[in-house]
Amino acid sequence: MGRLEELNRINGFGIFDVRSAAFRTYGRVLAAPEGAVGAEAPGDPGLAELFRYMEERTEIPDEGNIYVASDPELEKIESIAVYRNTLFGGLDVQAGYCNGRNTTVNGFEYHKSPEVNIAVTDFLLALGHSYDISDDLSYDVDDAEIFFMPRGTVIELFGTTLHLSPLRTCDAGFRNIVILPRGTNTPLSDEERLAAAEALARGDREARLLLQKQKWVISHPEREPLIRQGAHPGVTGPNRELKY
Repeated sequence: MGRLEELNRINGFGIFDVRSAAFRTYGRVLAAPEGAVGAEAPGDPGLAELFRYMEERTEIPDEGNIYVASDPELEKIESIAVYRNTLFGGLDVQAGYCNGRNTTVNGFEYHKSPEVNIAVTDFLLALGHSYDISDDLSYDVDDAEIFFMPRGTVIELFGTTLHLSPLRTCDAGFRNIVILPRGTNTPLSDEERLAAAEALARGDREARLLLQKQKWVISHPEREPLIRQGAHPGVTGPNRELKY
C-alpha cells in the first residue's frame, strides 16, 4: 500500500494527490518527482542546492512550528531568482521556510498574490477557497480539502487559496520552503492597523481578517496561538487533527 493510500485509510476520508485534477482550482504544480507518490528524490535537479541548505542549515522544532519569512542565505540561491523573474514577474520576493510538526486543520490564511511552496519532505496541505468565506466571516472546515505533497514537489498557490501550515506525515515532522512577495507575513504598522479598523467601520468586513501585511487569517476558536494574535475566530466545524 502506498503512503497516500495509507493516509486515506487511517484518516477515513479523501486525501488527494496534489498532482490530481482536484488541485486545479487551488494552484498549479510547477515541478514534481518522477515515479510513485512519495518518491525519495527531488524531481527538479535545480532543487538540489535548496534541499541541501534546508537539510543542513534549518531545524525542525521539537514541538510546534517555526516560520521564517525571509532567510537571506536561502534567498542567495540561484533557484530563488528564477521564481522571482518568472512567476512573480520580477517583483522583489522573500524566501523563507516553515518547518514543524503540525497535525491540525483549524486555521487558514490567504494572500492576494501567488505563493510558491517547495516540499523538502513529504507533507499534507489543507486548502480551501477564500470566496467560500461567508458574509458573516465564517468558514466551514469541512469545505477544505487535503492534499499530499511528495518530497520534491513545487507548487504555486493562487491568491484565492486558503492555506496555512503544512501537516506532517511522520514523527520527524516537515520542511517547506515558502516564496512570497517581500514584506508578506510581517507586522502591520500602526498606520496600517488604523486604516484596517477604519475600513471595517465603513463596512469592509474583510478588513477584520487582515492580521499582518498581505495576510488575511481566519481561525477556529480553539486555535489559541492565532486567537491570541488577534485572528478572527470564524472557522466552524470540528477542530480536526489528521492521523499519520
